[in-house]
Amino acid sequence: MEAPDLGSRFLLTRVEGRVLHLQVNRPERRNSYTQDMYRGIKRAAVWADEQADLDAVCLTGVERWFGAGGDMGGNAEDPALQVEWDPTDHFPFRHIERCSKIWVAKINGLCLAGGLDIALHCDVTIASDQARFRVPELLRGIPDGFMTARLVEAVGLARARYLFFTAADISASEAAVMGLVGGVVPHDELDAEVARALEAISRTGPIARAKIKRDINSRLPAHDTDLMRHSIGTPEMVEGMRAFLEKREAVWPR
Repeated sequence: MEAPDLGSRFLLTRVEGRVLHLQVNRPERRNSYTQDMYRGIKRAAVWADEQADLDAVCLTGVERWFGAGGDMGGNAEDPALQVEWDPTDHFPFRHIERCSKIWVAKINGLCLAGGLDIALHCDVTIASDQARFRVPELLRGIPDGFMTARLVEAVGLARARYLFFTAADISASEAAVMGLVGGVVPHDELDAEVARALEAISRTGPIARAKIKRDINSRLPAHDTDLMRHSIGTPEMVEGMRAFLEKREAVWPR
């Protein structure tokens, strides 16, 4: 089985056995996602769902970063994506959950914003003890309906509020205690532990496995995609993104 072309040079793909491996390879930008990259991960979910011989998709990053969220500098490999009227249409989160294959997030390092969104929508999350986690959206004036729909379910109401409203930076061990990830292992053992998990997944019945995934996800809250879509281009979001790019505190319009 050949790995698909996902339309982004920053997404490395390979198929090993019954697993599609995806690696985000953009370390110069902390593995932040362009619209092409988000769309590529969405395509991976669609492609994987159609492969009868596939059991799982394993997503990870390179160097010290799993994913730092969306690229707010307006970079894109396909110029047409820079002027999309609704860029949220490329987000892969719902497609990951709809995919009948098990998605494994191999969290090798920094995991925040859109990177954490992806991890929260995966089925199995295993993190290096060197990973760190953060929900910084409100510092940018971004109301993220994908995060609200999954973070409370993962960590509980009080902790979700704490993570949202303080933008706290937390360690992998803190994330495990909160229930933000399924497991944490020493960094040097991450590859082996994920390989063991993928092997365990492959021993389960594919039809029953897909039914359990669908049943679990059917009980989760719906995403309010309009939260972000209606905020794009507003003075508050523009100021938040500009402040981020200029590396300064935001001065919010009142």
